[in-house]
Amino acid sequence: MEKKLEAFGRLLTIMDELREKCPWDRKQTFETLRMLTIEETYELADAILNEDLNEIKEELGDLMLHMVFYAKIAEEKKAFDIADVLNAVCEKLINRHPHIYGDVEVNGEEDVMKNWEQIKKKEGKKSVLSGVPNSLPAMVKAYRMQDKTKQVGFEWENKDQVWEKVEEELAEMRETIQEKMSHEKKEEEFGDVLFSLINYARFEGIDPETALERTNRKFKKRFEYIEANATQDLNDMSLEEMDKLWNEAKGI
Repeated sequence: MEKKLEAFGRLLTIMDELREKCPWDRKQTFETLRMLTIEETYELADAILNEDLNEIKEELGDLMLHMVFYAKIAEEKKAFDIADVLNAVCEKLINRHPHIYGDVEVNGEEDVMKNWEQIKKKEGKKSVLSGVPNSLPAMVKAYRMQDKTKQVGFEWENKDQVWEKVEEELAEMRETIQEKMSHEKKEEEFGDVLFSLINYARFEGIDPETALERTNRKFKKRFEYIEANATQDLNDMSLEEMDKLWNEAKGI
């Protein structure tokens, strides 16, 4: 523990020095750091998918720096400091884990999550969905909303029912295309298809964002194989010729 506290104290000292002496660090605000923090979060997400522990360690350090940076700016504004941040999250964790720090009994993860949502409502959260950020990517947001509403019983009984919903939405999507409905209607029905597929993935224990990203990487790798092994410009190749290289890439 002493080693960890020493390392954290070292980071705080360096942050103080940078904020005082470095022209770039002095210039930063909440707003200028925001997009950089989002970028660092995605870099951590990449490192996790790459299963690169050294890269994960580095990206965690970058994010930790950002958290300390925000707290330093807030301290200068006399709003709060890093101690306030840490104490607040500690109090929240204690309050939301009464099965650890109180006398509440639970029978597993589901009970923990239900208690968590109930406690948040008591803390003043007006909606179960209030903790889902508006700026989340749409696929992640859909998954989180479904998972949140599940905690209060708004949930299908089994995955067969969810798959029936997927098929229903696919049929409605097909109908909008066959009947040449408006672009807005097609977009609406396509959104319903995606939402229902995300829900089914959740029932199967699949993270749809991770699943799609793995497919993106697979597509990128195979298409880059086509580019690297094409004997002529891609614009001059037939689809059949490119598909042959695609199938070769699948075997690698």
